Amino acid sequence: VSMLAESETSVFKYNNDLNFDHFQILRAIGKGSFGKVCIVQKKDTKKMYAMKYMNKLKCVERNEVRNVFKELQIMQNLEHPFLVNFWYSFQDEEDMFMVVDLLLGGDLRYHLQQNVHFTESTVKHYVCEIALALHYLCNKRIIHRDIKPDNILLDEHGHAHLTDFNIAAIVKEDLKATSIAGTKPYMAPELFQSFEGTRPGYSFAVDWWSLGITAYELLRGQRPYIMRANTPANEILQTFHKAHPCYTAAWSTGIKSLLPKLLCVDAQKRISSLSELQDLEYLSDVNWDAVLNKQIPPGFLPDRRRLNCDPTFELEEMILESKPLHKKKKRLARKTRESGSDGSPQVCIFQITINPCQYIQQYTYNRKIMKLLIKMYLSGLKGIVHPKMEIDINYSPSSCSKPV
Repeated sequence: VSMLAESETSVFKYNNDLNFDHFQILRAIGKGSFGKVCIVQKKDTKKMYAMKYMNKLKCVERNEVRNVFKELQIMQNLEHPFLVNFWYSFQDEEDMFMVVDLLLGGDLRYHLQQNVHFTESTVKHYVCEIALALHYLCNKRIIHRDIKPDNILLDEHGHAHLTDFNIAAIVKEDLKATSIAGTKPYMAPELFQSFEGTRPGYSFAVDWWSLGITAYELLRGQRPYIMRANTPANEILQTFHKAHPCYTAAWSTGIKSLLPKLLCVDAQKRISSLSELQDLEYLSDVNWDAVLNKQIPPGFLPDRRRLNCDPTFELEEMILESKPLHKKKKRLARKTRESGSDGSPQVCIFQITINPCQYIQQYTYNRKIMKLLIKMYLSGLKGIVHPKMEIDINYSPSSCSKPV
């Protein structure tokens, strides 16, 4: 199953509508394996956003460009109350940028690290909100594949929002995904069978398992199964079949009936749809329309007097980052002067055709990086550039925005 609908339309539309200069950079608030995140303000509207930015050369070196473009293409077609919604994307010769909703309540991982005790009623509400998001994604044929506390952000009122579609999969109707992706402690048993070589495939049920692991961790402060990133797949499969999650006596019978249904090792018997969840007696009192419209407070209110993120992100950006974002404009202007340019955009656009999917990916680089990539290609370096590469030179800035 292709993880991405085949398309030759780039997620970047090359025009002059939007660029880095349209935003005021305020401060860094996060980072991940695929980039960093900062708070920005759009200069004309004064509206605040979160901006995720990814260095192009690093993405190419780590073979991560396809995931970045896939995430952009998925997010441009999504809009839901419990997702971190996409607004704009653009690029310059150094970085690719994604502008999304700004949620200042912090992610659930941060609050777990701050030793926040989530009540059962709050966790129940989070399950309902994320379940509505999963129902929406299912209708779009999208498997998220990385649901965990790190990827659930809270807004200022405490409502949960699912983020990070970097490894999401799009599956065609009546078909299953087979590629291996996710964060091991949150991955469903059927995913580990792919590690063993049987590759039976999997579907939307993997996200409901991850939701169950997350709910358990929020309640107890630890996950139900002990495993690490380097734990072999066969050991993990044995753990699922031999070990059983411990359900604390203090928990209600309702939550103790819900979690085993989400953490059912057999995917066929696991709760894996909104309708199945709604049929549970434990959730019979939920007003789902009120939940969808955010009319019910979740119970936990993030501290509005703080950013609810690790303060070292800003220190790293200011002190350790070799190319800090807030100095980008001066840095690019200096490069333009040194190159003797007349001020026109010095950007090379090139295409890589990835077989067998025939999916066209477009990148933007300055001349120096382009020469480096061509040198890599000619020298036959594998894993950096695909052997079948077409180069199309053009000179123009780039941007794209979410369709209205």
